Amino acid sequence: MVGAVGIAALFMLILLQVPIAFAMMTVGVVGFALQGGGWMPAFSFLANEPSYVLASTDLSALPLFLMMGTFASVAGFSEDVYAAAAAFLGHRRGGLAYATIGGSAAFGSICGSSTATAATFAKVALPQMLRRGYAPGFSTGVIAAGGTLKSLIPPSLVMIIYCVVAKTFILDMFIAAIVPALMTIAFNLIAVAIVVRRYPEVAPVSERVPWNERLAVAGRAAPSLGLILAIFIGLYSGVFTVNEAASAAAILALVFALVRRRMTWSGMVRGMYEAAAVTAMLYMVLMAAPIFTYFVNLAHVPDALVHWIGGYHFPPLGVIFTLMLVYILLGTFFEEMSSILITLPLVLPIVVSLGYDPLWWGIFCLVQVELALIHPPMGIIVFLLHAIAPQIPMSTIYRGVVPFLIADFAVLIILSLFPEIVLWLPHLLQK
Repeated sequence: MVGAVGIAALFMLILLQVPIAFAMMTVGVVGFALQGGGWMPAFSFLANEPSYVLASTDLSALPLFLMMGTFASVAGFSEDVYAAAAAFLGHRRGGLAYATIGGSAAFGSICGSSTATAATFAKVALPQMLRRGYAPGFSTGVIAAGGTLKSLIPPSLVMIIYCVVAKTFILDMFIAAIVPALMTIAFNLIAVAIVVRRYPEVAPVSERVPWNERLAVAGRAAPSLGLILAIFIGLYSGVFTVNEAASAAAILALVFALVRRRMTWSGMVRGMYEAAAVTAMLYMVLMAAPIFTYFVNLAHVPDALVHWIGGYHFPPLGVIFTLMLVYILLGTFFEEMSSILITLPLVLPIVVSLGYDPLWWGIFCLVQVELALIHPPMGIIVFLLHAIAPQIPMSTIYRGVVPFLIADFAVLIILSLFPEIVLWLPHLLQK
């Protein structure tokens, strides 16, 4: 009962617009004290827990990857990646849509945010697509879908945070994400192909770009592609640890920005300030999460849920599909980080008790929360695109994302029926 009241109080505080970190800390400390721990031990726990988070070496990759994303944006990598993809694919029907999905995936791997990726391509790709006669709904739907790819493509900040909270290895999560990420990209590309074949008027064919221009834009995109390759090869070959890869990537992105003369002193200060602000927010949430988790475990809420599910003999897939609907509902009100951190102390013990691997649940959970970013009735990315392009009605954007919602649901169903898709590559590399 105490646990249920505490969870209800948490959601009430969040609805009252209390920052999630302070809401989780307040509920955790008060709940700890009221369950017999006393106020002095509760405040002592509140004082000690942040020191453990600040001392975590795993989390040092967060500000480094954020700086990398900032420097990459200043260096103009998003424009270069999209220009190269458009030059090679723009003459095909739906070519700019394919370029947007591919460019978003590439830029997403060196950017720290799904919303930032979507906002960047709304400014880079949307004007070109509309200028060439692409339908507004289809164009914004493609950009929204491209933005949701970020969290599933290593290195991913959300993956790092999930691993820290769930106590799993970060590199294992990165390896496990490779096949699902490629599958998600493929399903989004298939969705584009089906739409442009069924409704060719939404994506007119553009003129073919001469080979000399293709090679020129490919040359300009080479540094950004080189940065992506450096991160992936360094990580998966064992040359870099996650922290070393983040450090090298941030330095390389800064060097490229300086060489291109895009980086000014004011731009560097602004970029460092933005990275520090996001880092502070993430650290506050991560300080609060263990306090709330401790309260939930002290109230035996996960144990009660596990026993309740076991008593009714619900089939594992039924439980997973129910959780999927819950996450999609939560994701229409909370961004992906909050959805994961609030629910993980409750949900992970249930998933593990059903025989699923925490690595699998991490990937499955990321697909769910990213899908929720474009799912009606809210969809943070849909609101963002409407703010950037207010001339396009919200209803038009929502219609545009429907094919990609179907594609993501298909990915979720496949991953739920065949968990080995996620696990076979980490297990293969461990042999």
